[in-house]
Amino acid sequence: MELIIGSRGSDLALWQANFVKASLEQLGHSVSIKIILTKGDKIQNLSFDKLEGKGFFTKEIEEALVNGEIDIAVHSHKDLETVSPEGLMIGAVSYRENPTDQLLIRASALAPDKLMQLKENAIVGTSSSRRKTQLIRMRDDLVLKDLRGNVPTRVNKLLNGEYDAIVLASAGLARLKLDLSGLVCIELDPTQFVPAPAQGVLAIQIRENDLELAEVLKAIHHEEVAEVIKIERDILRLFAGGCQLPLGVFVEKEEGIWKINVSYAPSVDEAASVCYYEVENAEHIAEIIVEDLTRGED
Repeated sequence: MELIIGSRGSDLALWQANFVKASLEQLGHSVSIKIILTKGDKIQNLSFDKLEGKGFFTKEIEEALVNGEIDIAVHSHKDLETVSPEGLMIGAVSYRENPTDQLLIRASALAPDKLMQLKENAIVGTSSSRRKTQLIRMRDDLVLKDLRGNVPTRVNKLLNGEYDAIVLASAGLARLKLDLSGLVCIELDPTQFVPAPAQGVLAIQIRENDLELAEVLKAIHHEEVAEVIKIERDILRLFAGGCQLPLGVFVEKEEGIWKINVSYAPSVDEAASVCYYEVENAEHIAEIIVEDLTRGED
């Protein structure tokens, strides 16, 4: 029986789908890919904080999975809602690619003596609420301008001079191996410019009742990654947030100690605050962090 993977049609989404396809083929399975257009792909003129609802890049693919049109959905884990639709589950998660964000700067906007090496009043492109609030915190002089489109399109907009700099996920740049010659690329410290929950990880989604496929996926599941991103996504879940929420969470486990960096702002127009936690037992840490961050909000 051939397994059908559902994917968005962007270069990065297809890289992700083909990565899972190759992994399953190595296990002896026959696999094909079906491209599905999502709401986030159709609406290119609005930033994420202006789009209504959640699941902009996932809903249509999940519906195809529920309806039996596909067997597997491959998503950027950071795009997924924190509660799976009825009848669906995450069968496996991938390795974690570099979870940081990258600042790509045109040479004409470079200012090595300034924070983030950006000239005064530089025009920076992003449609991410999380990135906007952290940019405001670090440099309130920057002019923030919405940036939509797939990764190559965004890079081309920068090269064409529509922006002085843009912010993109390191994972997408690494996976697509784009030619960035002529641009200055600065990897942003994830403890200072905090990534999205589960950034750099792929979610492999299946139907709950597909027990045979669930067993197959155990061979490509990364349990240690799942353990880390569970904390990141628990914090997101408690905020009842999606990709329009100005929240960054980055978790590492070193020698039995959980190290948790969080960036949060109550609204997209405010500067984010950044907090750090270090605990041995992470059982209730998500609840503690969310309570800390929302104290005084009414």
